[in-house]
Amino acid sequence: MKKFEGQALSWGLTDGVVELALHREPCNEIGLLTLEELERFAAALEKVKSEAHALIIYSSLKCGFSAGADLKELFRISQEMDRDEAVKGVRNYLERIHRVMNAIDASPLTTIAAVHGVTFGGGFELALVCDLIIADKMARFCFPELRLGLIPGFGGIPRLKRDLGNAIVRDLLLTGRSFNATKAQQVGLVSQMVAEGELLKVARATALQLKKFDQRTAMAAKEFIKPIPYEELRREIEIFCELFAQPAVEAGLRKFSESSEAQPYLP
Repeated sequence: MKKFEGQALSWGLTDGVVELALHREPCNEIGLLTLEELERFAAALEKVKSEAHALIIYSSLKCGFSAGADLKELFRISQEMDRDEAVKGVRNYLERIHRVMNAIDASPLTTIAAVHGVTFGGGFELALVCDLIIADKMARFCFPELRLGLIPGFGGIPRLKRDLGNAIVRDLLLTGRSFNATKAQQVGLVSQMVAEGELLKVARATALQLKKFDQRTAMAAKEFIKPIPYEELRREIEIFCELFAQPAVEAGLRKFSESSEAQPYLP
């Protein structure tokens, strides 16, 4: 993995820093194409871990970091199957995305999510696997899944619980409200907040700072302060699949898919 240019994302390794850029229009929705390319990235990341010390994940799109799962694709595919087959398909998809998320979470590299604009749902969950979240002042974080009768399914709840107090977790999950970057920094979700246009510059400067430290020591510290909640992650998949089989979810996904709004995921 020295360089890869995909349809949904691209990555490269320079001076010990791996940079993963998301660039799938309209707002980096995570569907089957993105998942396939993330799987390729996770496999490649394992091969270069001895050559790198940091990973930066960011979006090259103006809209934001990611709007989350590709719900329109999910609805379309589910309509082509009976309910049992659709649930099996969703379970397989979640297990695949969890393997990718867990691989990034457990990486020996220090990982940085550099986020701006929309950081919702599955995009928020992708940011949460990283060790540090750096946000520009216009970033917004949200779990809108309850509007569809679902819960976050990419590992967001266990990882948010790992990082923040339960009051904040319940607020984000149960209200569906979004947090701006200022609020996110106040509650400890974001480690640095920067001006618009400075995000990647600050992320790269932070990655350069990390190069000064022994990687084995950094990894030992990471394992100590950032355990991966595997059991809760597995339970999250079970709950998501149980909910996905309910008629309310089909109705919610249909309404979302048929929406004529330019950005129906916005609160």
